[in-house]
Amino acid sequence: MPKIEVNKVAEILKSNHIDPAVLRRVVEEMNLAAQPDPGEGEKPPAVKKQWVIVVSDPNGKMPKHDFVGWILQIPESESVAVTPDRVFRAVYDFNASKKGRLNPVKTVGEAFEAVPAKHFKSAEVWVKTKEPILVLRTDNEIPKE
Repeated sequence: MPKIEVNKVAEILKSNHIDPAVLRRVVEEMNLAAQPDPGEGEKPPAVKKQWVIVVSDPNGKMPKHDFVGWILQIPESESVAVTPDRVFRAVYDFNASKKGRLNPVKTVGEAFEAVPAKHFKSAEVWVKTKEPILVLRTDNEIPKE
């Protein structure tokens, strides 16, 4: 529905020779209706979220202490075993560029934070989290109540 200013409505009513007393009451009611209600529009601040990887470890083979990781995507038809090679290829391309020669990347963590997406895209790997996220392990069982 289109919105129209109260002043514009008042001018239209005045041009149609509405009684000034009625015009004043109508304009006052429109001004009251146009004011936002107290508390309306005040939304609570958005909850900040973080990414977490939950890994199934029913045999307890993973370490018990906390560790971090990154979330990546690769083509569905490719083996996940080639993912590190794809990351390394993107880093090699970046380090060969002008910006990479000035500030070369030396670790995988630096790669995810500093290497632009175009280098990863050419290596067919898409980085979903630039910052490391916590990895939680689970035994894949729901405890009985």
